Amino acid sequence: MYEARWVYPEIQAYFSQTGSLTGQQLATRSRNYLQRAQQTLLNEQRFEEEHTALVVLNLDLAYGLMDVDIYHRHYACTTPSLAALDSLSLRLESGSVPPFAAARELLEPIDCLTHIEMSQLDRRGKAINDFSESTRRHNDVLTYSSMIIFAVGLLFWAMHERQLRRTERATAQTLAWMQRAMRDPLTGIGNRSALQRDVMVSADESLGLILVDIDYFKQYNDALGHPEGDQLLRRLANLLKEQLGEDATLYRLGGDEFAAVFSCPNDQALIACCHQLIDGLRRSAFKHPAHPDNKNVTLSVGATRFSVMETTFAYAYEAADKALYRVKAAGRDGWQMTASL
Repeated sequence: MYEARWVYPEIQAYFSQTGSLTGQQLATRSRNYLQRAQQTLLNEQRFEEEHTALVVLNLDLAYGLMDVDIYHRHYACTTPSLAALDSLSLRLESGSVPPFAAARELLEPIDCLTHIEMSQLDRRGKAINDFSESTRRHNDVLTYSSMIIFAVGLLFWAMHERQLRRTERATAQTLAWMQRAMRDPLTGIGNRSALQRDVMVSADESLGLILVDIDYFKQYNDALGHPEGDQLLRRLANLLKEQLGEDATLYRLGGDEFAAVFSCPNDQALIACCHQLIDGLRRSAFKHPAHPDNKNVTLSVGATRFSVMETTFAYAYEAADKALYRVKAAGRDGWQMTASL
């Protein structure tokens, strides 16, 4: 498996002649260009002055592929051959050298490139042999290692089974904790995180969003104490359930702020829900001894209707929140809505 998966593909990818820059030698490509130029020069019947540009182009391409650092460092013929190509290109452009003479001058650079090709192939062959020899030495190690790995694998399998049972128990506990984390412990309804999650799974649905804030809740707590304030929050959650119906999902966002999300096909349905909520609260007549206007408990309500997409909920929440604060600015005890998004 080691040889089939890693060794042989590595040899094939690195040492094969594929015709790509990493597979075929640059010397081979350079020699091909020189031979094309030589063939054009030797074609006595067809060579004309306009062919000079083609020959010079092939010489320039061959020059660029041959002018690499590794060839300069390892092959003494590289620098003289490049100088000969450079000189020949200039003389061809000036017309000072006959085609046959130019073709003869290309023999030395072609021989140099052939020598580089053969040397590089020898170096590749040596690398392949060294690589294969190293692989054979590793085979013995892998054979004995596989036996050790098998024994260790059995041990780890037993440990894995033990850990799997622990993980299953931990996962069940985590899921239960996550469910609790999505609920408000005081009222039993969803919290802000649950609101975000539930809206995101209601894609392409027209929803109504209502934000509810208890007016002068701090004064209520100061007058009657926090236990009574908690009781009022629970009573308000039950009132929201009664007035908005089973289709509405309720959330406590923190403090005395609530939210409700429900399917809402048009603005008239949203207006009806707001009226129903305010009227239901007035009929319930929850006492508020510290209300500045000597009223029972009142609410400030902001609402909007929106179609769920990836980015619309943030805008819908902001629109409903602005509507709620318009109610507060107008004296509280009422509702307003923002046009549908």
